Amino acid sequence: MYIYFCYNQGMERSKFIEAKRIVIKLGTNILRNTDGNVSLPRVFSFIEDISRLVKSGKEVIVITSGAVGLGKKRLGIDNTEGTALKQACAAIGQGKLMSIYETGFETYGLVAAQILLTEDDFSIRTRYLSLRTTLNKLLELGVVPVINQNDTVSTIEMAPRYENMQVCFSDNDKLSALVASELDADLLIILSDIDGLFDANPKENPDAHIIREVDEVTDDILALASGVSDGGRGGMETKLKAARMVTRFGGRMLIANGTVPYIIRKIFAGEDYGTMFLPQNENLPDKKRWIGYATNIIGQIVVNSGAKKALTEKRKSLLPIGMLEIVNEFNKGDVVSILDENKKEFARGIVNYSSESCRKVVGCHSDNILKILGFKNYDAIISRDNITLL
Repeated sequence: MYIYFCYNQGMERSKFIEAKRIVIKLGTNILRNTDGNVSLPRVFSFIEDISRLVKSGKEVIVITSGAVGLGKKRLGIDNTEGTALKQACAAIGQGKLMSIYETGFETYGLVAAQILLTEDDFSIRTRYLSLRTTLNKLLELGVVPVINQNDTVSTIEMAPRYENMQVCFSDNDKLSALVASELDADLLIILSDIDGLFDANPKENPDAHIIREVDEVTDDILALASGVSDGGRGGMETKLKAARMVTRFGGRMLIANGTVPYIIRKIFAGEDYGTMFLPQNENLPDKKRWIGYATNIIGQIVVNSGAKKALTEKRKSLLPIGMLEIVNEFNKGDVVSILDENKKEFARGIVNYSSESCRKVVGCHSDNILKILGFKNYDAIISRDNITLL
C-alpha cells in the first residue's frame, strides 16, 4: 500500500540541516525521567547543544513543554482532570521550568527570554504582528526565546464557545509549526521519545521500518499516525499535521528521538537520525498563511459545487449565490471556514459581511445585496485575495 515511501534518503543530510533560523520543540516525555522528575542532565545537554548553534551564528527558538507535568509532580498528584487543576499545575510548574532554561543558557553566556502564548496571540492579527516583531528583535539581539503555551489562562480548547469551533493550536506541536511558519524558519526539529515515522506502529509490529524521508505529507502518510503520547497532549498525528504546515510554506522538519544523548549535536553533524520532511515551496504570502492556519475559526459557510470549483480552480471570490448554509455567528472581518456540500473544509477566508447579513443573502445574486440588506459593502462575501485554500 505504501510502496512509494522513501526508505533511502533522496536529499543529503548536509543540505537538509543547512539552516539559519531553527525552531526546536522539546516534548514533555524527553524533559523528564520515568519517575516524572526533570531529567536535568538531558535538559542541560539540549541547552549546551543549542548554545553551540547560537554561537555559530544560527538563530534558535525553543518551544518547550513540561510546565503542567512539573506542577503535577510538585503537588504529588497523578492526573490533571479539570480545567482549574490543570491551570494551577501550569502556574506552579512554569516558574521552575523557566528557571532551568535561564540558569542553563546563562552558563554559556546567553540570555533566555520567556514567552507564554495563547491562541489569541495568533488569532488577533494586531497581536500576531506584534509577536512577530518582538521575536525578530530577540533573535537579532542574540537572545534565545523560550516559548510555551500559557496553560494558566488558555481555556478556548477546553471550553469552546461552539461545537464546531477550531482553535489555531491546542498543543505544542502545532504551536511549534505556527512559530516556524510565521517566522519563516528554515528548519523545525520536533524531539520526542520516538525515533521518527514508521510504516507501521513499532509497538505492535516488530517488522515496522522507519521512514527516513517524506516528500509530501499526504492523507496516506497521515493514516500512519496512531495514539497519543503518554504524558503529553500530542502524538504522531499532531506531528504530521505540523509537518504538513511547515513544509507547505517551504520549511523543512525533522522528527527525532530526544532521548538519544546529544541528539541535537548529532543531527547537525549530519548523522542519520529521525524522519526528514521535505519542503513544498508553495510560498504563500504572510497574510494568507495567517488566514489559513493562525486564526481561531468559529463561523462556517457551506457552499455549492459551483462555488467550490470557482474558488479552487479559478481562484475566484465567494459570491452569495454560491452559499448554501451559514453555521454559527460571526462578524464582518472574522476568518471563517469554507465547506463543500459534504461539509468538508477546503478553504478559509475573511468575510465582508456578518453571519446575520450572510443568512439573508444566501443563494442571491450580488446585484440584490443592496435591496435585501439596505447596504452593500462588496459584491463578494469573501474576496479572492482574502481566501486561503487548504
